[in-house]
Amino acid sequence: MSRSLCVLAVSALLLSAGAAAAHEPAPLPQVQGTVQAEAAEAAAVVDAFHAALKAGDTDGALAMLAGDVMIFEEGGAERSREEYASHHLGADAAFAAAVKATPARRSGWAAGDVAWIASEGRTTGTFNGRPVDRLSAETMVLKRGPDGWRIAHIHWSSRAPRPAG
Repeated sequence: MSRSLCVLAVSALLLSAGAAAAHEPAPLPQVQGTVQAEAAEAAAVVDAFHAALKAGDTDGALAMLAGDVMIFEEGGAERSREEYASHHLGADAAFAAAVKATPARRSGWAAGDVAWIASEGRTTGTFNGRPVDRLSAETMVLKRGPDGWRIAHIHWSSRAPRPAG
């Protein structure tokens, strides 16, 4: 699977069509895991990032990222907001708009001005004429500054589901 397709599968993880239309995160369905109250605002930034991607609002998605964000996926790295914008942002937004993401588990905590949000789910649909069915995992580390919480690090991974049996 291409890097963009894996990144995009995870990018779509926590979205719904309603969230994309309003640029507001939709309430998550009942999922396993716990996000501590101290991390709720950071989790809302993660949701807003995904909602912006799904809506094609690339400027809105970039606004959720720290300037020095580091994005890891499939052994590769993008080391700044500008590098992400010039490489995979557009493809990530197109993928997020084309597929359905179903969250399964989310956890998170915050200590002072640092928070992490870890999410797992499944992304299904069709993108560029190819079927998509991926189990996905995402970890986001956020830091709080004068402008609020910003995503400082993203680590995305996905894999094909194992056949039943």
